[in-house]
Amino acid sequence: MAIVVTGSLGYDFIMGFPGKIADRIMPDKIHTISLSLLADKLHKQFGGTAGNMAYSLNLLGIEPLVQSYVGNDFGEYQVFWKKQPISTAYIRIDPKNVSGTYFVVTDQADNQIGAYYKGALVRNTTLHLATIHDPFNFVVISANEPKAMVQYVAECIKRQIPYMYDPSFQIGNFSKAELLQGVSHAAMCIGNDYEISLMEKRLELSHKALLACCPIVITTRGGKGSLIETKETVIAIQPAKAKGIVDPTGAGDAYRAGFLAGFLRGYDLKTCGQMGSIAAVYTVETYGTQTHVYTQKDFCLRYKKKYKKSIVL
Repeated sequence: MAIVVTGSLGYDFIMGFPGKIADRIMPDKIHTISLSLLADKLHKQFGGTAGNMAYSLNLLGIEPLVQSYVGNDFGEYQVFWKKQPISTAYIRIDPKNVSGTYFVVTDQADNQIGAYYKGALVRNTTLHLATIHDPFNFVVISANEPKAMVQYVAECIKRQIPYMYDPSFQIGNFSKAELLQGVSHAAMCIGNDYEISLMEKRLELSHKALLACCPIVITTRGGKGSLIETKETVIAIQPAKAKGIVDPTGAGDAYRAGFLAGFLRGYDLKTCGQMGSIAAVYTVETYGTQTHVYTQKDFCLRYKKKYKKSIVL
């Protein structure tokens, strides 16, 4: 069972700030903000939206076919993936650039401020779904070079391939028409509560109207769980309980992988959302986005313990 995952692929530099970011912000000076934080931790991790999702999908028995450009610094990442193993057949290297790089600061309340350097991702517009020769029946369109995301939407529509639309921090880089096309043709769209609200604002749609546009709307809410909505139903997903919160970076990507691992197996939406919550909690218990490890048996046992039902992977 294979799925094409498009999006960013690169490195995360995660810094830990021992205070609270909110304490350093003066609301009356927000128009001229100049903020510097003294971090006491720094970790370099393998990351990117596509990379993080692919890692958890692989743990859950779904074969990820990642299509993306990386830079001349991809070597150690490639070695790591070969050990998993995760296919790099559709990853291309730009020898004149570095991979996409995310710099993020996490405070003691798990709030984050980050910036992303696109690097080699600018070349993703030259990659096309038609060049993927392995069989697949679903696509993830996650945060990436905006022009490439628009292109992937068009290709999925033309070829009638269902896709998850996950524009996240690129929402503001699309025209209203481009964003509407992505949402209205998707099998599902996903974002955190801020991103869903921003999507509605950019589209000038009420939440009810957004639900009329897309069959499934998933809103992640961190420690409050998630909501899965259709025109007919609202399903509130209770969060899984973490053994200890170490780092929230990548939890959203893991949730997406867990949800899709259930969806592609034909599970109902509630089960899919609960699988997303279990996948996410593994991530927050370790520092980094691809450092958690579990077997499919471990996952199923943890799912049963939390939600009192059995699943099979």
